Amino acid sequence: MKKLLNVFEKDNLTLYNSISALILIAVISGVFGFIYEEIFYYIDLGYLVKRGSTYGPLIPIYFFGGFFITLLTYRFKDKPIKVLLLNVLITGTLEFLTGYVLLKAFNLRLWDYNNEIWNFGNIGGFICLRSVVFFGISSLLLIYVIVPLVIKLFKKYNNKNLRIISYILLCITFIDIIIHMIFN
Repeated sequence: MKKLLNVFEKDNLTLYNSISALILIAVISGVFGFIYEEIFYYIDLGYLVKRGSTYGPLIPIYFFGGFFITLLTYRFKDKPIKVLLLNVLITGTLEFLTGYVLLKAFNLRLWDYNNEIWNFGNIGGFICLRSVVFFGISSLLLIYVIVPLVIKLFKKYNNKNLRIISYILLCITFIDIIIHMIFN
């Protein structure tokens, strides 16, 4: 497990800094997803709609998607086509399974591509070609721009403070998710 979580070992980050960097990357991914969905649904509906299942500007599936994308594909960063294809598969699987399990286990449907524009390749309303292609392309932005910036941040600044900030953001994220689950 340590080996898997120390994804930035070759970038000379310690295990603790790697975990903190993964948390920060996940938070950035969750906020990115919120911004993307706000823009997409404004285009689709013509007005702003608060997206996500939190009170804050973060969407949990993007949070976890960014975490898993980085954890599972950063090691292949020297092969962009492999990164793209793996992440199309990873994000499509994550989105389908999350949507399916939420519907079947909790009778909860957080998204439905059946009712949206550009929904070709739609599978049960859980995934569509547009979403997995967008997520695959976004993963390239994550692996080749965001991750190197976060690594540079950890190399340049006080790691203890960055770890504290990462853990605070993680706590805020999970408190937000839990409170939203309780009160909605």
